[in-house]
Amino acid sequence: MEIKGKVILALPEQSGVSNASGKAWKKKEYVLETQDNFPKKVHFDFFGDRADQYPLNPGDDITLFFDIESREYNGRWYTSIRGWKAEKNGAAPATAGTSDIPPMDNVPPPPPAPADNDDLPF
Repeated sequence: MEIKGKVILALPEQSGVSNASGKAWKKKEYVLETQDNFPKKVHFDFFGDRADQYPLNPGDDITLFFDIESREYNGRWYTSIRGWKAEKNGAAPATAGTSDIPPMDNVPPPPPAPADNDDLPF
């Protein structure tokens, strides 16, 4: 699935060691706000290697690709949105001075204009 919106909050990173496997884990959580007529806030996370693969900042306009997962614990159900890819929307416009054209200060002046008394027939 995918959803588009703006990251409005980046929560502190969480990490630890799994009791079952003894492996280290890491999770980064964010809140995205959709840009619909009635905006919705969506809490999502990146887990494991993806936590570092997709660094996001508040204000980033993104398309989030995600999976939804629900699980039961002590008779209650919990649902999470787990991101697996994020693409930043809209490339930043080029700023002045970043083109391949050299600045005008380094361009030599044009050659002087020919005199009016040329002996050329044309």
